[in-house]
Amino acid sequence: MHELGIMTGVMEAATTSAREAGATRLLKVTLSIGEMTEAIEDALLFAFEALRETDPFTSDAEIDIHMIRPKSRCLECGAQFEHDRFHMFCPECDSFATELICGRELQIDSIEVDLPDDDDAPAQPGQPSD
Repeated sequence: MHELGIMTGVMEAATTSAREAGATRLLKVTLSIGEMTEAIEDALLFAFEALRETDPFTSDAEIDIHMIRPKSRCLECGAQFEHDRFHMFCPECDSFATELICGRELQIDSIEVDLPDDDDAPAQPGQPSD
């Protein structure tokens, strides 16, 4: 199940970024994942739920996954078309010479965090404290 590996990397990146920003907890992660990665959305959700429970910093976090359909361009006629993982022939000229232009994405689009109020935040180095 490579979804666990994917989600482990996502959680590590999101929590590292959130902690570096001074967040008190991670609230939400938004991902874009192409269908051509062969990741299964339900397995990604299951892995996220299992991983978030291991750390109080992430225990209430939510995830929003956008699955990106594959899209290709025909190298013969230039047509662009969406397709599934297995049928990449050009619907205009029936050429097999196609180039995948989207559908292999695997990216964190955004993270939402809870930041401490200015009154609760520790003084930054070089700044006087009250």
